[in-house]
Amino acid sequence: MAEVRALADTHRIRARHEFRGLRTAEHYFTVPLDHGSAISATDDQTAGETITVFAREYSSTEYSEEEAAKLPWLLFLQGGPGGRGNRVTSLSGWMKAAAKDFRILMLDQRGTGLSTPVERQSLVLRGDAAAQADYLTHFRADSIVADAEFIRHALDSGPWSVLGQSFGGFCALTYLSYAPKGLREVLITGGLAPLHGPAERVYRATFRRVAERNAEYFAWYPEDRETVTRIVRHLEQHEEFLASGERLTPERFQMVGSFLGGNTRVDSLHYLLEDAFIETPLGDRLSEAFLEQVRSLVSRAGNPLYAVLHESIYGQGEATDWAAWRVLEEFPEFKPGAEAPLLTGEMVYPWYFEQDPALIPLRDVAALLAAKSDWCPLYDHQQLAVNKVPVAAAVYKDDIYVDHDLSMETAAAVRGLQTWVTDDFHHDGIGEDGEGIFRRLIGLVRSSR
Repeated sequence: MAEVRALADTHRIRARHEFRGLRTAEHYFTVPLDHGSAISATDDQTAGETITVFAREYSSTEYSEEEAAKLPWLLFLQGGPGGRGNRVTSLSGWMKAAAKDFRILMLDQRGTGLSTPVERQSLVLRGDAAAQADYLTHFRADSIVADAEFIRHALDSGPWSVLGQSFGGFCALTYLSYAPKGLREVLITGGLAPLHGPAERVYRATFRRVAERNAEYFAWYPEDRETVTRIVRHLEQHEEFLASGERLTPERFQMVGSFLGGNTRVDSLHYLLEDAFIETPLGDRLSEAFLEQVRSLVSRAGNPLYAVLHESIYGQGEATDWAAWRVLEEFPEFKPGAEAPLLTGEMVYPWYFEQDPALIPLRDVAALLAAKSDWCPLYDHQQLAVNKVPVAAAVYKDDIYVDHDLSMETAAAVRGLQTWVTDDFHHDGIGEDGEGIFRRLIGLVRSSR
């Protein structure tokens, strides 16, 4: 009984709402900052420091409240790191398909959204850079999975289904490694993480994929090849400032290559570039319309954890040591000074913490995390080799964020994992045809029972 009371004290529902065919409930959980090794523990772990983790429940109004309460849970693990759960106003895409059979729990992973958020303003409360870095070591996949298990017990749920997108798929593999008894089935989209390092091999594969995607894009829009080079050269010779007052440098402009990571977004890059220049009394300058669009793409003010923790998601027993920055030397075509510089993907470089005002206060913290060499393992290779949980993964052949070849290497290491390999989608596949992808993957895992 004491255990039941302890779990009840860690969970509250603040509000419930109903609109446009969906029903929501706002769940707040008090969880340990440091779960230790007790990922699947059910006893009261909240004697030490705690944080809040938020999750929003979504269900369809096609069911009454009583009927919905009897549906099994589907936990959605968002991409990132540093991405909060989706805020939706209607059931569409994969959620429309899932809500026919599940209650969906949309998790704000610790440090994001309403889950004791991490930003430069709040991190200073931890103390100096070393204290802040130590705090952030508790925000990787192992801690996210421990939160999920804690929440599952608080909701008095049996083994539940999990859908992991991108980094959420990385977390799902950690879940399969250390708490498989909490899982009924696992679906992964664009998120089969490499199970071992070093991080450099990830970025070598990433640079190659992004270079190929640049070539593909410029074949579609050959006029944009000249425009990109012109913008880079212009920024080398002229100071241009975003509305926030920060300078747009050539290397920051190259970050607009984030558009290249999807079928549904790639053509928007052309629309961005066509807004680039405007005539002024001082000659051609970058237009305010262009600069405002770029600002939203190059600033990490909304998700600083993405930059601070990005390379750490590959850290296991060794320092990542700014792996992408070091591997860049092998791919000089991505440097601003190249004759025809390429646009970049999701690589994180040290200069992010010198040029982005939201990240400058975190420069020393990021450096400490990059140098950290005693990261704990994120995956249990032996457990994955004897896995009994049904798993299905969508693997995108041309994904520039999660490499196809490394994904297939991981798939072969997880017993029973079924893959659907396709070139119909890029990394944002569930945004393009989430309903179809969800149905395909749930069909695969159900067929394996």
